[in-house]
Parts: sequence; structure tokens; C-alpha cells
Amino acid sequence: MKPLNVSKWLGLVFLVLIGSYYFGRPVYWEIMSRILDSQSSLSSSYGSESHGELEAKQSLENAGKQEKENVLVPDGPEYASGIENHKISANASKDGARYDDKKQGIDTGSFAYELLKRPIWEAPSIDSQMPPLQAFALSKEMVDFRAKKNVIVVTFANHAFLDFALNWVKHLTQLRVSNILVGAMDHKCLEALFWAGIPTFDMGHQMDVIDVGWGTPSFHKMGREKVILVNEILSFGYELLMCDTDMVWMKDPLPYLEQFPEADVLTSSDAVVSTVDDDQLEVWDRSFGAYNIGIFHWRPSAVSKNLAKVWREQLLGDDSIWDQNGFNELMQKQLGPSVIGHRGLFYAYDGSLKLGVLPVSIFCSGHTFFVQAMYKQLKLAPYAVHTTFQFAGTDGKRHRLREAKLFHDKPEYYDLPGGFVSFNTSVPEHLLTGGIHSIESHFALVNYQMKQVRDALAIAAILNRTLVMPALWCRFDRMWFGHPGILPGTKTQQPFLCPMDHIFEVNNMLKQLPEEEFGPSIRFREYSFLENPRLPEKVKTSKLQVDICDKDASDCNLIFSLGPFSQVYNLARHNTEDQLFAALFPFRNVKHVHFSSIMEVFEGFINKAREEKFRRRVKTYTGIWCCVENRERGHIYYDIYWDEKPDWKPLPPSGPEDDHPPW
Repeated sequence: MKPLNVSKWLGLVFLVLIGSYYFGRPVYWEIMSRILDSQSSLSSSYGSESHGELEAKQSLENAGKQEKENVLVPDGPEYASGIENHKISANASKDGARYDDKKQGIDTGSFAYELLKRPIWEAPSIDSQMPPLQAFALSKEMVDFRAKKNVIVVTFANHAFLDFALNWVKHLTQLRVSNILVGAMDHKCLEALFWAGIPTFDMGHQMDVIDVGWGTPSFHKMGREKVILVNEILSFGYELLMCDTDMVWMKDPLPYLEQFPEADVLTSSDAVVSTVDDDQLEVWDRSFGAYNIGIFHWRPSAVSKNLAKVWREQLLGDDSIWDQNGFNELMQKQLGPSVIGHRGLFYAYDGSLKLGVLPVSIFCSGHTFFVQAMYKQLKLAPYAVHTTFQFAGTDGKRHRLREAKLFHDKPEYYDLPGGFVSFNTSVPEHLLTGGIHSIESHFALVNYQMKQVRDALAIAAILNRTLVMPALWCRFDRMWFGHPGILPGTKTQQPFLCPMDHIFEVNNMLKQLPEEEFGPSIRFREYSFLENPRLPEKVKTSKLQVDICDKDASDCNLIFSLGPFSQVYNLARHNTEDQLFAALFPFRNVKHVHFSSIMEVFEGFINKAREEKFRRRVKTYTGIWCCVENRERGHIYYDIYWDEKPDWKPLPPSGPEDDHPPW
């Protein structure tokens, strides 16, 4: 065969390139990817040593190692069927066709392919560079590569919610759900997700990297991004389980959703009363509460695509509409009748869309899970909890999940310098159950506990330890509107273990206040902290128990051993800050100091300047109870120094001049 000359060689290469671009494997894409790969950085905002990348490398470099080893398994047999205590191996998310190189349209030499094929939590090597931004573009090929049984599970976040997004992924991968994608609303979040080994895509709209706050213009913008995303993924032809990042999966939801193949949309609900006692869909015409779009499942039917399109047009045409309100308004254009032969499904929207309301007992809101514990009372295994119905913003959401041991914090969260201090609360039975349940009996119970917490906060500040908050009991629920104490029809028990944000302003407790005015910050942890399986052994095994004694007793101020890792110290009653510090200074290296009772431990501050700063700080810690019915101002302020006011009574403000916190 005669050798080809140069012109013929060039012609052949040109034909291959053109033919490949139009008819086959996208060689052009691959060549461009190779060219981009030779560049040292994406742009000035995506330099190889950008702030976001350095932060992510430092804080998330071990995500592929640490996160594979630290697996959180919530307590209780109800979780046994849904969560398996296992380590996530490098191949945990490679389930069959997910990593088939022949998935439609995927170029095996491209950046996009390299991103997709990497197992979840497998972090890039430390010497890797951030891929070009276009490698993170959402595409049908990307969704197809990750989808399983034509289903994709999606959430999205900005950098302020990065830890929520990582927590969301962590719970799903524990459940061996790997058909997931996380949308990044800013470059900082995108970088961090990439370095953590999370399958992510760029949403193309640079949001604020800070917490935007509920109801703000940026919050509404996030809602519009959600509806745009729903439209885009439905147009690709895939089922979509869309989730907010402030929710957690405790059980694989996909088998449950498969039970209703006729449903166009399945949605969670803000209803606080369950219409069923099992795991069936709610009875739609007896379930009262807004459809909550923090968890909803779409099938790519013609009618659901039409709904998504109309919803998008509605929101983009009016900036004042909250995305959830818009969704509810469209769904309620026509409600009913029931779909014959399909329990729980009913017609909505235009009369042809088949809708189902997920059971509120197992697809839980913040009320049915944290307040009612409905799933426990019905002996059901919960699938999910969404941190709604809480009162301290993003900090409150995080704290709620921590109380339930459902938040994956970094290891340092569980082992702070200075160690921890905890105490047993003492609550007389008559305060819990005596007499009628009323505003007065509720405040009597809460105030009794609040005084103990105040002393414990002082002791934590004096010892420079982190306070483990106690479990708190309430007799009345808290809402945003007037109610009789417990919402009618709910399963709320009296008394009930109430979330900390019912009484304390968690967000205020975390604020960085100026020390010259408020004294040093006081660190705290959730009441379940010491029971968390992620607590390191060195904290568990380094403990001092402090019992209270009369100073004249023969065994007072003595130390007794309870074993190789635990001691008991008998401490005299009524200590000043100096006496308390001196007595416990020898135990400064003990990780955990536990008071068998906090009553009569602390007499008060001698240093009045220090006391005044402490008082200023803790006065900001308490919130309100809400609300007395049929009152313009029905809320009542908690007062952490209630006991210093002999005439104090739990009354709402009489007018605007009285409507302020007690400081």
C-alpha cells in the first residue's frame, strides 16, 4: 500500500473530526477538555490556590477517609430496617449500570466523565486542580449517568448550607442510595463539594454565600431556582425526588415511592394531624395543612411537566409569590375526586394530575417528629424529617438535628479544649403532671428548669468548659399563633420533651457578642451529646462526677475512685466563682465533669463586673412562648431571672410599651 501524503493525512483527520462531532463520539469535546486540562486554573475566581479551594482542602481533605469511617446510627429499633452500620467503601456507590461507560452521550475522556465516575466521598488527590466550570454543567447525560431506575434524588445549597448538604449526602450514602446530585448555588460551595467527593453541578446563578434568611429576596430567589431545576430535570425524562438540604433521610424512600407508579406528584405536608395510623398516603380530604415542597417526588408525565411549566411562569412573573404558596395555589385549583382503585391518590391542579400526600407520621415535619414523636407512638419507622416548625433560624435547624443525633459534625465538635460539663436536672413530679395544664403550670415547670440552666451556664463560664444542655420538659406547645396549649387532634403528650428552641434562642446563644460588654462566650452542646455514638472514647472514659455535700461532713472535699477512668469528688455547697474554680482546678484535664445535681452548687459572683457581663449575656438567651388566644399580643417572654422578681407572672404584654424582652 502506498503511503499517504501530508495533504491526504490532514484531510483524513479533518473528516474524522467533523464526522465524530456530528455522528459519533464527541471528539471535539474531548480535545477541548484536554486543552483546558493543560491550563493551571479556571479563571481568577477559580485559581488553583483560591480561598475556597484552600478552605475545602483543609476542612474536607479527609472527607473521603473520615466520612467513610464515622457512621452515625440513630438509636432505637425503629431504625434497624433502614440503616445498616457499615463503612462506606470506595465501591459503595458503584451499583451496576451506574458506572457503565456506554451510558448515553458520556465522553470517557472528558472532565465530566472523570467527575461522574468517581465514587461518592472519594475526594480528589491533594495535588488535583479544580476542573473547568463547564465540567459541572447540568446535562441530561449527567443525570442519566447517576440515575437509577430512571430516578434521580436532588438537593441544592449555597455555601452557608454546605454542612447541611454534606449531612444530606451522608445519610443517603449510609442507606446505599447513590443516585444523587447536589446543586451548588455559588462557586465556593461548588469547590467545597468537589473536594469532598460529592457529585455536584453548577446551577449557574451566583447566590450569596451567607445564610439568606427565611422570607428575604434571596430566599425567594432560591425558590425560583428550585422550580427552574424541576423543569429542567423533568424535561430530561427522569423521575425527580427533590429535597431541601435541611432535611434528613433515615430510610431509603425509593421503594416506598415505587408503590405509587400512577402518581404524577407525591408531596410532603405541613399537616400536624395524621389521618392514617399506618404507612399509607394521607386521606386527602381529611388532611389539612399546606403541601410542603421541601420533599416532593415528580414523575415526568405530560401533566406534571405542564404543572412545572405553569409554576415556573407564575413565580418568574411575580417576585412576591413564595414558591410553596404558588405550588399550593396551583394544586388547589381543583381538588378531587379520589383516583378509583388507588388508595390515597386524588386528582388536583387541572383535574387530571394524580397527587398523593405522604404520611406525616413517617415523612415528618419538625412538629410531627420533634414535638409529637408521632412515629414512636404509632410504632412506625420514619423515612425522613424536615426541620420545619422551629424558632431559631438555621442554627435552630442544625441544633434540632443534633438533638436527634442526625447531624454529622466534624470530629473536633466532639472533643473541645477545656472539656465538658453536664448535670442532672431535678424536676418535682407535681411540676410535670400536677394540676391542670395551663399557662401558669407550663411556666412554673419551665422556670424551675431555667434557673438550673442559669447556674450551669455560670459554672461552665467559670470552669471554661462547654455546657451539655439538659433535656427540657414543657407542658405547652409553641407556635406562631394563638392556640389552647396543645394543637387539637395532635398526638402531643403532656408533658413532652421539648426542643431547646422552644425556650432558648439558640441563634442568640451562638452570636459573637463583644466580650468587654457581655463577657466571654459560653459554649454549649445538645442534651443528647454524651449519648452520640460519634463521641470519642477519650471523652467517654475521662469523667469526674461531682456530688454535693455539707462542708462539715467528714467526707466532704474528698475524692473517691469508681474505676480506672472515673472518680467522684464531694464538693461543698454554696461556692463563689473563686471557690468553685479552685476546687475543680486539679481536674482541669478531665474531659467530662458531671454534677449529680446543680442545686446549691453556685452561690453567686463575688466579682460584680464579671457578674454584670454574665447577666447581660444570658438575658439574651431566652425566647418567648406563643401564644394566648384572641390577643393582639399573645406572646409571653421567658425571663431567666424570673426568681428575682417577686411579682412576676406569665402575662402577655399589655401594650406596645411592654412588648420587649426582659432586658
